Amino acid sequence: MEVTPLVLSRIQFAFTISVHIIFPAFTIGLAAWLTFLEACGLITGRKIFRLLSDFWLKIFGVAFGLGVVSGIVMAFQFGTNWSELSRRTGPIQGPLLGYESFTAFALEAAFFGVLMFGRDRVPRWLYFVACLMVAVGTSLSSFWIMVNNTWMQWPTGYAIRADGVFVPTDWTSIVFNEVVWVRFPHMMLAAFVTSAFCVAATGAWYLLRKEAVEEGRAMLTMALRLAAILVPVQLFFGHLAGDYVHDKQPAKFAAIEGRWNDQQPAREILLAWPDEKAETNRFELAIPYLGSLIGSMNLTSKEIGIRSFAKDDRPPVLIPFFAFRIMVGCGLLMLAIAWIGSWLSLSERILSARLFLWATFLSFPLGFVATLTGWFTAEVGRQPWTVYNQLRTSEAATPFLTSSQVATTLAMFASIYALIFCFGTYYIYMQLKAGPIPAPALSPTSTNAKRPLSLSGAGPGVLQGSEAGE
Repeated sequence: MEVTPLVLSRIQFAFTISVHIIFPAFTIGLAAWLTFLEACGLITGRKIFRLLSDFWLKIFGVAFGLGVVSGIVMAFQFGTNWSELSRRTGPIQGPLLGYESFTAFALEAAFFGVLMFGRDRVPRWLYFVACLMVAVGTSLSSFWIMVNNTWMQWPTGYAIRADGVFVPTDWTSIVFNEVVWVRFPHMMLAAFVTSAFCVAATGAWYLLRKEAVEEGRAMLTMALRLAAILVPVQLFFGHLAGDYVHDKQPAKFAAIEGRWNDQQPAREILLAWPDEKAETNRFELAIPYLGSLIGSMNLTSKEIGIRSFAKDDRPPVLIPFFAFRIMVGCGLLMLAIAWIGSWLSLSERILSARLFLWATFLSFPLGFVATLTGWFTAEVGRQPWTVYNQLRTSEAATPFLTSSQVATTLAMFASIYALIFCFGTYYIYMQLKAGPIPAPALSPTSTNAKRPLSLSGAGPGVLQGSEAGE
């Protein structure tokens, strides 16, 4: 492959969005988790929920900041690397991104300070409202981003002027695009499940170390029971997302399936190695009829193959094919862990099931991997289009860029992102290692009153026998 400015610009945007999406996938769910803990604390008055909330709040603050910093760069790239996309779709995408600022960012900016610094300065009910508003803000941010991206995946409510500029003709059709109401819940559930497994893994880590046992058990059981409900719902919305791809983006669906020729009935290819040059699959393992059942919900339907599309209109096959299967595999693993863990927790056997605790601890990357591979499937599978069937990626890039210019910015972004990511991850690790600070340590008269501000903090061993923790 020739290393052109277009290829480098695509790599640069893919890199920045892949790093960025890790943090919203965590903080959207974590904001909802904090709201849930505050609500439980208000209703029950139990100190454990206050302790859990205070503990995860510090981690949320760091992850939220990293998400903001990593997201700013992407907006600049629309002007530097994708100016034609901005010029031609600006009348639609510009207002959508503006709505994100007017709604999501406004809520987050108004209440984030209360959330971080207002614990002992406002009434408890108002602090809960601040948590709720930040959670709503993060959800609204996700909504407007998904509306924007969905319009690129399946554009509606627009007209194209003589100069090639897309102009809105029906904002209701754009904002309430039927595909949005499949993709937005799918993304939100991905964030909730990702956060749930991070919380559960943290609890399992404490139990394996035999430190902060009560705190670890609280985190583990609550998070796994929540995931046991959310993962099946997520898989259902994933199926609905597959239906929209099947009906509206058949070339992407054929690439995901690794199906080269039209088939009736169609097989479902479980595993293979797609050979794009030879237009065939190597080492194929397939199940007869299942492809028709998954695609059209009957056993005899005709399913379209990749060869039915002109070569210039075909997406790459290898990345969507494998990314989709990794995403589904992660989802099934999370379902198994959540259900087994919920069953074990009912009989209190979960504390002695060390093999399961190790599996839960090691499961924390699954949500992130599933989210990333889901995005790879959606975005790479959309190629060669930026606006599906209307604007090619090659036409959306900034003209006159040189390879050296893009390579330089890519190297700069990679270095800065790596530095920020490493320090942020290390700080979060140190907070997790320190563990939740028990209530006595928060007292002004305590000798450890300032320890929450320390990276080292109170070791998890201090927490044994405390009333609460996460």
